[in-house]
Amino acid sequence: MTAGAAGPVLFVLTYLVNGAVQPDYDSTHDTISTLSLAPHGWIQIANFVVYGVLTLCFAEALRRSSAIRTSGYVSLLVAGAGLVLIGVFPTDPALGFPAGESDAVTAIGTVHSMGALVVFLAFPVAAFAAAGRPFRGWDAFSVATGVLSLAAVGAFFVAFEGAAEGADSPAGLYERLPTLFIGLWQVVFALRVLTEDTARAVGTQRADRAMGAVAPRA
Repeated sequence: MTAGAAGPVLFVLTYLVNGAVQPDYDSTHDTISTLSLAPHGWIQIANFVVYGVLTLCFAEALRRSSAIRTSGYVSLLVAGAGLVLIGVFPTDPALGFPAGESDAVTAIGTVHSMGALVVFLAFPVAAFAAAGRPFRGWDAFSVATGVLSLAAVGAFFVAFEGAAEGADSPAGLYERLPTLFIGLWQVVFALRVLTEDTARAVGTQRADRAMGAVAPRA
């Protein structure tokens, strides 16, 4: 379950730090994926893959804890596999980064773009499917996460098209918002389920000790 909390935190911290040290890279304009084309691009490639694997582990942990519906479980599996895919298939240059590189569309870049779209959609679906847990305010939190993530994705695509046409738009900022919304949701979900499982295990141990204390001696 800790993978669910660690995955998004590591992912966000890595792309923030990596983006901050890259020359000519603007995190409010450039996409996360183009960090794969920067010096030491393997860092972002590994970042995608590690986040994907941890998301797959998170999905399985939720399934074993009976904490998620089948639709949510499958959505997280799709999101995790998609993250691994976009790590293995790097993006094409975009929005002028890296500088001087052709932004011609390639087959590998197309696979990356399609995979990224799947990830952008699969995570909100998982958030919607997770509504219904017996946590105070959880339904509203999960639904809000899904709605805000989808809205940010839509804003990103609009901004991306504007930036591709030469406008100075915050495409990179809009792209990062869903990772923050979903990341927070994952962390909270993981911690709540972990707390619930721990409390259940402690209760079971206490009940077992109590039964042992009152059991008749032979």
